[in-house]
Amino acid sequence: MKKFAAVFPGQGSQSVGMFSELMAESVVKNTYDEASQALGYDMAALTLNGPEAELNRTEVTQPAILTASVAAYRLLKERTGAAPACMAGHSLGEYSALVCAGALEFSDAVKLVRLRGQAMQEAVPAGKGAMAAVLGLDDEVIVAGCKEASAPGAEVWAANFNTPGQVVISGTAAGVAKASELFTAKGAKRVVPLAVSAPSHCPLMQSAADRLGKALSEIKVSDAAVPVYSNAFAKPETAASEIVKALVLQLTGPVRWVETVKAIGAAGAEVLVELGPNRVLSGMLRRIDRSLTAANVYDQASLEKAVAALA
Repeated sequence: MKKFAAVFPGQGSQSVGMFSELMAESVVKNTYDEASQALGYDMAALTLNGPEAELNRTEVTQPAILTASVAAYRLLKERTGAAPACMAGHSLGEYSALVCAGALEFSDAVKLVRLRGQAMQEAVPAGKGAMAAVLGLDDEVIVAGCKEASAPGAEVWAANFNTPGQVVISGTAAGVAKASELFTAKGAKRVVPLAVSAPSHCPLMQSAADRLGKALSEIKVSDAAVPVYSNAFAKPETAASEIVKALVLQLTGPVRWVETVKAIGAAGAEVLVELGPNRVLSGMLRRIDRSLTAANVYDQASLEKAVAALA
């Protein structure tokens, strides 16, 4: 069995009907039933039938993606018996990784990410925050440009280091607009506004981070059985105290995904298996580290390919 890392996607990977092919698998059905019991609504029905507007509400999206991702991991483990050498998740996906690594109970996690979604939405009034993807500039140019563009009440920060040449910026609507103009002038290939309801991974999320920290203090967080690379530090964590610290910092600091994937490769992983809807992280992998093989679990065909890739 090849040495592999399990990685989990973040918000934006959802779609109505996702995982419809895998719902007949008992381990998948049971995972969705667990989520439904914890949250008080039918997660499988919402995932399969929508409506789309409801699935796309942040406080609903986050538990839905976490549920799909945990179900995919459990299915792969049932099919192969294989344990990953390490795990990581992009933003929200870090919670999926921590559930699968045994650090968080699944029933606690789905409620925790629902609260996370609510807190993020309430931290900044609608229309006051924004995010944009900047393509074609070096990280250092973007970090410096955000400082240059920022002004009191119109701040902007680098939020997601997704791939070389793709960084997401986040902040006030005015700050993001000014930075977008600046980066276009500096030669960015494109600056793409993102359809988001809250400016994630920047200091404007401090009130959400405070609420999350309080919620984490009220549930059981265990040491992880498998190392989980945190977004905040881009290094593997196993200690419960460090996991809590990283989750709180994640809301106000950047997602260091490029560093994370490079570190996973340097640690000896051969295959990166993306567990959850869509193939966003697999697409990023090709631009970060081509020495790693990408695999996915989101339908029957991808499941069979993932099993073969690990053999």
